[in-house]
Amino acid sequence: MQSEGALDRRRDTDDPPVARPRSLLFLCGRNTIRSPIAEALAKRLLPKSIFITSAGVLTGTHDPFVDAVLAEEALSRNEWHPQLLEELADTYFDFVVTLAPEAHHAALELTRTMAVEVEYWPTLDPSVIEGSREQVLAAYRSVRDELAARIARRFGAPLYER
Repeated sequence: MQSEGALDRRRDTDDPPVARPRSLLFLCGRNTIRSPIAEALAKRLLPKSIFITSAGVLTGTHDPFVDAVLAEEALSRNEWHPQLLEELADTYFDFVVTLAPEAHHAALELTRTMAVEVEYWPTLDPSVIEGSREQVLAAYRSVRDELAARIARRFGAPLYER
């Protein structure tokens, strides 16, 4: 459980205050699809004062479908490349969101002696979808939109306009 000092609190409505971390890691299997999408969305939806990054537990390669679905929302990864968890300069985060079972196990191991909140958001790997280009893109869009909605709900951010 986090100490109160480690979280920023915001109150925009009559809803209870929303706890926001000061540093947020999205962790998935290869850091090629789900976690980079989540990172790009969170950087758009959340305050710039929050440090946000993503990583994977296995080596991954660039996925052009991610670029396509992010471009539809005027988002870009620019010179972004997949990175491994062990490549991060600092592995302390206030909050870790895991998007795949292997990432969740790695996060729990990494944080077992730290006061870090870890949440598992099971998320489909759209690269397993077969079919036409449009069917595959639909799966990627679904993951993008699901992650945007979860980020908005969890951290009290406005959902991006479509």
